[in-house]
Amino acid sequence: MDTDAHRGAVTIEEVAAAAGVSRSTVSRVVNGSSAVSPEALESVKRAIAELNYVPNRAARSLASRQTHAIALIVPEDTTRFFGDPFFAAIVSGINARLSRSDYVLNLFIASDDPGDKTTSYVRSGAVDGAIVVSHHTSDTFIDRIASVVPVVYGGRPVRERERDYYVDVDNVRGAYDATVYLIESGRRRIGTITGPLDMPAGIDRLQGYRDAVAAWGLTEGVVEDGNFTADGGADAMRRILESGERPDAIFVASDLMARGAMSVLAAAGLRVPDDIALVGFDDSPVATSVSPQLTTVRQPSYSQGERMASVLLELLAGRHPRHVTILETELVVRESV
Repeated sequence: MDTDAHRGAVTIEEVAAAAGVSRSTVSRVVNGSSAVSPEALESVKRAIAELNYVPNRAARSLASRQTHAIALIVPEDTTRFFGDPFFAAIVSGINARLSRSDYVLNLFIASDDPGDKTTSYVRSGAVDGAIVVSHHTSDTFIDRIASVVPVVYGGRPVRERERDYYVDVDNVRGAYDATVYLIESGRRRIGTITGPLDMPAGIDRLQGYRDAVAAWGLTEGVVEDGNFTADGGADAMRRILESGERPDAIFVASDLMARGAMSVLAAAGLRVPDDIALVGFDDSPVATSVSPQLTTVRQPSYSQGERMASVLLELLAGRHPRHVTILETELVVRESV
């Protein structure tokens, strides 16, 4: 074949001529239609490979009114997004699933804007659907997005409705198991450092802690919000030490907060686990980077990202996936208890 004739962009007409079929047949093959004979399908595929034909995504989008783009919306500031390993695992899982599809991922870190720019972009028809991760009570702009495109939530939505689709981990059970482990190790004055209580993950992990304490007939210990950050965990730990209520164990609702708490304990001359035992939540790389290594609750963040993307792709294909998917957690025992 004369490659000089094909230095420019190959057209669908050239593929049709090389395959000996009509332009509409090539179009059907490119768009995945089954209304093509096996012989024509093989001829078109061979011509596409020989000519190195790349379909015109823009033209296909105009014809189908689809963009083949998905928005990942994270209502957090950039410091938290890039500093928390949880988000890296989630994005990796989403990307792994989308890499096996025809969709691309657009990332929106909607922190400095009350959702107006993000909402306008999504409502303009620039994406076919959205995945929302780290949803707060104040993020009401998500409702405006959900009114125009399919949305899948990472975690239980703040205001759960029957029509919502979400993929979550069993935060209540994970926190319960962590607290019970502390109790079974002989600890009785158990406090907790929570995530933000305007987020379902923060609320549910606090509930799991409270359920465990109540089930064992213990008095609830000191409760401080650490905002799911290392600095927040450190500040919460300082407040606990200053309160005069010296716990002998703390369930910390994220590994990042536990790292911050451990730094404060070390500065105060308190040893983990001899003086205060800690259990975290996430089983992120943070858990093995601290000393002593952190006993923690493993949540399958990568799998959660994959599953969210799968649910959204099913919706975009016109299928009917389950509205709610709950993934199990696992306690990982290391050295901090």
